[in-house]
This record gives sequence, C-alpha cells and structure tokens, in this order.
Amino acid sequence: MTRSYVGGCACGAVRYEIKGEPAVMLDCQCRQCQRDSGTGHQSHLTFVAAEVKLDGEVSHFQTVGDGGTVKRRAFCPSCGSSMHLTFPAMPDLFIVTPASLDDPSRYRPQLVSWTSAGHAWDHLDPSLPTFDKMPPQ
Repeated sequence: MTRSYVGGCACGAVRYEIKGEPAVMLDCQCRQCQRDSGTGHQSHLTFVAAEVKLDGEVSHFQTVGDGGTVKRRAFCPSCGSSMHLTFPAMPDLFIVTPASLDDPSRYRPQLVSWTSAGHAWDHLDPSLPTFDKMPPQ
C-alpha cells in the first residue's frame, strides 16, 4: 500500500492528504513560477484531484503562465503559505509544492520545464531532461 502524501501550511490552519502517487514531479522555470516562489523556479508534484482531502480554508488568486495557461493559486489566509495550484481548464489536476509536504524528501524531480525563462544562477540537476517550454503530452 502506498503511503499518503501529507502536508500543509506553515501555521497548520490548512492541511491536506493525498492517497495517490504523483503523475509527475517537476521544476518549472516560467516567470510566473519564479514570481510565486521568489526564486528561479518552483517545484511541483501533480496529483489527481479526486485523491486529495483538503482541510481548512484557503484564499486564491489567478495568474497566467508563459504559455497562456490560467493558474489558480491557493494560499493560507492566516500565514500566506503557498498551498496548491489548480488549472480551471484542467480541474482533474491538483499540484502541491514540496515545501508544503510534511516530508519534503519525497520530492524527486523528473524534468525541468520552461528553461527558456531560466536564469544562469538557478542551478538545477543537470541530469534531468529539460524542455524550453512544456514537455509534449
């Protein structure tokens, strides 16, 4: 049996449990992910939304990624921690950041997307496959 992915915000007001395995784990260097993370990239674990149990209230804001994808970003209204990301056009996906996991060591990136927006100072694992934009589906 697979161990759930469990995590939450910094203050503990919002918690989640995900019973499935991530479809993909990746580092994204698009400008919107840079802005959201405050550094050169943001890391993501992408899950099937139906496998997620979310406890607590989150606030949202929408952004548009470099490729035109509308992203709905959730954060804790108490502490401001980035909690998760969804795409209105793809409601079956639920994305969390490794920093929000109780055990962030479970994050194992498989690829890097949007390297065309990356910075020379943002050093990522050189053995990972890279894509100038989003990888082909």
